[in-house]
Amino acid sequence: MALCGNVSDGNWSVSVETHQAMGGYDCSIQLSHTTPEGTFTHKFTHSSIFPSEREAVLAGFREGMTWVQLKMSKTLSVSLGVDGM
Repeated sequence: MALCGNVSDGNWSVSVETHQAMGGYDCSIQLSHTTPEGTFTHKFTHSSIFPSEREAVLAGFREGMTWVQLKMSKTLSVSLGVDGM
């Protein structure tokens, strides 16, 4: 069984889902942030394998929230592509 969850507030959202992997669990992360130019979305998989789903989902939320914080503070600049990614 995969753990999944979503955290959002105003113009941003972070969704995570765990997957069984060799040696434990990994986590896919999807985030979105609405900007004046459009909606920025980014999907990626956490770079680590975790021994439990709980650890994987918490690490995914931390990673996604860090991305949102950096993007909203304009510390990280990633331009929108043709499909918004």
